[in-house]
Amino acid sequence: MTTRSPFDPLKDAAKYVRAFRDKPFVIKVGGDIIRDPVLLHSLCEQLALLSSFAIPLVIVHGGGPTLDALCQHLGLPIPKAGGRRITSPEILEAAKMALKGSAQMDLLSAMHVVGLQAIGLSGQDAGMLRSHRRAPVAVDGQMVDYGCVGDIDNADPALLRHLIGGGYVPVIAPFTVDATHQVLNTNADTVAAAIAVALGVEKLFFVVKAPGLLSNPDDPRSLLPLVDLAQVAELETAGAIQGGMRPKIAAACSALAGGVASVHIVSGVLSDAVLAEVFTNEGSGTMLVAQRSSREATS
Repeated sequence: MTTRSPFDPLKDAAKYVRAFRDKPFVIKVGGDIIRDPVLLHSLCEQLALLSSFAIPLVIVHGGGPTLDALCQHLGLPIPKAGGRRITSPEILEAAKMALKGSAQMDLLSAMHVVGLQAIGLSGQDAGMLRSHRRAPVAVDGQMVDYGCVGDIDNADPALLRHLIGGGYVPVIAPFTVDATHQVLNTNADTVAAAIAVALGVEKLFFVVKAPGLLSNPDDPRSLLPLVDLAQVAELETAGAIQGGMRPKIAAACSALAGGVASVHIVSGVLSDAVLAEVFTNEGSGTMLVAQRSSREATS
């Protein structure tokens, strides 16, 4: 019987390191992870390890819980529809404080602690993300005006490529600008997908509190390790994609349609889940692909 060497796991991981070296990953970090110092530090340690293997990183962050807390403090309503925030002019101002302020600063601090040269941005910087104000749309049978919310028209990756080339890790708050330079709140999942497509990355990650995409949202044991677009449609029809998972799946589908090879929904709660998703064939969360075959050796 063959006995595995204690170095075999390192040898197994080496093939993934070779496959992904110098190929950027876009990683969207949920606001609920940012608000938990223990989870945030654990995630940043994983990001630092990816960076040490010469995998360039671009981070997009949310900040929903931080914004909700600020809105409650200010006595502002917190309306949402279809898992997306309705943004009044007052909430837009609060979002600027909560996302580009508190949430991003906490994330940058945690990244600096583990040695990452992170730099804070938003889609406004250098006109990186151009958008238009979203027109009223039908959501669950009702017309909804999302207010000061932007739908992305164009993502310019020039600034990101410049920063990555200099060894920096861009950290992007989800704001965009329209043709009049009006700042608009934009769903962070959508921002991450647009940037992933513009950079032509192979992998886009959504780091969430859930273990991944579930066939039954109420049962964490119903994790789906591999899902393609056909199965996504079936899950939507069955009502299995709910709440905040809806914009993530919409963004994942957009990224896949734009040429991103795979999208990963990974837990920010389970220990080293991002590393397991990158460096093992089994993975740890859900990998979404355009067409299902099997988890590849470089999943």
